[in-house]
Amino acid sequence: METIINPVVKVDAAFVYIIGFSLFLLFAITATMVWFVFRYSRKRHPRAADIRGDWRLELVWTLVPTLIAMSMFWVGWSSYAGLRNVPDNALTIETVAMMYSWIFIYPNEKETEDELVVPLGKPVRLEVTSDDVIHGLFIPAFRIKVDAVPGVHTYAWFLPDETGTYFIQCSEFCGVGHADMTAVLRVVTEAEYLAWLETEAADE
Repeated sequence: METIINPVVKVDAAFVYIIGFSLFLLFAITATMVWFVFRYSRKRHPRAADIRGDWRLELVWTLVPTLIAMSMFWVGWSSYAGLRNVPDNALTIETVAMMYSWIFIYPNEKETEDELVVPLGKPVRLEVTSDDVIHGLFIPAFRIKVDAVPGVHTYAWFLPDETGTYFIQCSEFCGVGHADMTAVLRVVTEAEYLAWLETEAADE
C-alpha cells in the first residue's frame, strides 16, 4: 500500500528551511561585517587592498548563493508538488462558494452548508468553484488556500490525520458579508462519517 505523505509536513519543512537559512545568513553576514569593521579599520590598514581579479573569490560568491537559491527552490517545489499531487484513493467533495457561504456536495449528492465533514486518515480532494464572484478557500490547519473563480474548476487536497474541528475562511474580499463567510471542518472517524452521511442523506 502506498504511503501518503501529509503535504502539511512538506509545507512546514519548506518554511522552516527557508526561514532558518535566512536567519543564519542574516547573522553570518552581520557578524562578518562587524569583523571586517574592526579587522580592516583605517587605523589597522590605512591603505586599502585591491582584490580585483581573484577568480577564487568570484567563484565562491557566485556558486554559494546559486546553490543556496537552488536548494530553496527544490524544497519549495517539493512542498508545492505535494499540495498538487492528489492520491488516487482520495474522497472527492465538490466545494461551491457563494455570497456568503460554502456549499459542500458529497459523492452521494448530500449537501451541507458551512460545514465540511471528512473521515480520519483518508485523503480528501476538494473540487472548488464559485457561483458568483471570486472567493478564496482558506483552511489554515491544512495549509490550503485556493481561489474559487466563477466558471473555473480548480482543486486542493489534504490529509486529515487528527480528529477535531478546524476553521475555514474566505480569503478574498467578496462583498459586505466577507467577514462572515466562514465554515467549519470536522474530522471524525470513518465509522462516524459513514453514519453521519447516511443519517443526513435519509433526513433530506
